[in-house]
Amino acid sequence: MPGLPDVVDPVVVVAFEGWNDAGDAATGVVDHLLGAWSGELIDEIDPEDYYDFQVNRPMIAYGDEGERAITWPTTRLYVARPIGADRDVLLIRGLEPNMRWRGYCDDLLTWIDSFGATMVLTLGALLADAPHTRPVPVTGHTSDATVSVALDLDPSRYEGPTGINGVFADAVSRSGVPCVSLWAAVPHYVAQPPCPKATLALLGRLEEVLEISLPLGDLVEEARAWERGVDELSRGRRDRRVRRGAGGGPRHQRAARGKR
Repeated sequence: MPGLPDVVDPVVVVAFEGWNDAGDAATGVVDHLLGAWSGELIDEIDPEDYYDFQVNRPMIAYGDEGERAITWPTTRLYVARPIGADRDVLLIRGLEPNMRWRGYCDDLLTWIDSFGATMVLTLGALLADAPHTRPVPVTGHTSDATVSVALDLDPSRYEGPTGINGVFADAVSRSGVPCVSLWAAVPHYVAQPPCPKATLALLGRLEEVLEISLPLGDLVEEARAWERGVDELSRGRRDRRVRRGAGGGPRHQRAARGKR
């Protein structure tokens, strides 16, 4: 990549839309930081090799001056320079690719190597049996022995199908760059995005790992509003169940009327 910007001791934060992003919680972190830190777009991957455009379709929109423009699904690299921090942050945001995952990971590793990144953090979110009223659990894993001791993290013991997060984290570790994976547990009964409470939880854990103060903006109030909304939805469901139970339900009521 010609004309790379100068960066200071960069760390990389990565999130992918798709299977590993329940409630859009992980990509929500990157989107939030891009806005708060005024992230600068550096590069993007040519989507032709990795995306099926019948699955992830390009979008047409009108610009500020009325011109039509097509935005292609892809993965983009940004640089952010947090105020008061002694290091820069590279942010990678993209969609889980539809094909050629190993080549895709190689392209991302080229970015990481070009900037001499010292650590990569992948963010993910999964649906879990977790109540929305409790703090969102965030687990962290690493296969790097030094990082494991420094951050008190264990290697992942998961076995089974994996998404691009798992494949990319493995590729990063094999390249010799320390990699940390952070996962938020989103309540399975409110899977519809967004989930600002999970995004906020990931930000909190990310702040601990990076040792950089992260701006929260409106996320705290958005998380509270989300929880209140789920409370109201849950109460409505309970009330409907109670009414159906008290009246015996429509079928029971029709049968009762027929006996009169």
